[in-house]
Amino acid sequence: MDSGLAPREAWPALMASAQAGDRDAYTHLLRAIVPAIRGIVRKQIADRVLVDDVIQDVLLTVHRIRHTYDPACPFLPWLMAITQARTIDALRKRGRHRLREANDEDLPDSASESMPDPDERGEELVLILDQLPVRQRQIVEHIHLQEMSLAEAAARNNLSVAAVKSLLHRAITNLRRMGAKHGRS
Repeated sequence: MDSGLAPREAWPALMASAQAGDRDAYTHLLRAIVPAIRGIVRKQIADRVLVDDVIQDVLLTVHRIRHTYDPACPFLPWLMAITQARTIDALRKRGRHRLREANDEDLPDSASESMPDPDERGEELVLILDQLPVRQRQIVEHIHLQEMSLAEAAARNNLSVAAVKSLLHRAITNLRRMGAKHGRS
């Protein structure tokens, strides 16, 4: 009953061969790990379409960072860490999209009446963000308004992820300071 898939014990050797340029070993490895990825993802996500999206994202991530795998270490924990991270990213993204899809009918009458006009909030946000240095403003806009990941924002701005984190931290610190000054005056 050979399914044609490599047993888990062979995965480190297949990855080592793939890292050395063996395309067949790499193809064999990718086919073999899909069922394991699917099993890990299905434990947290029931939506089949989202499961398939996460599997694709995991495979792309494995491809992008395959050079970081150390063949002397077990392969499955490395794969599980990647899978967990991509699963969490997908769940967070789905949660953000669902929050945005809420409409005024979902809000109690008193809440919708007390909320400021969206145009006023947008103008106020633009005024506040314009007080930040350009790079900090761009990072805040990319991460918090356009909902890019740190990696996406880093690539978009030709920065390292660490630099993006640093700029974001500085921006948030500056925004807090501005808010404190605004609240006191």
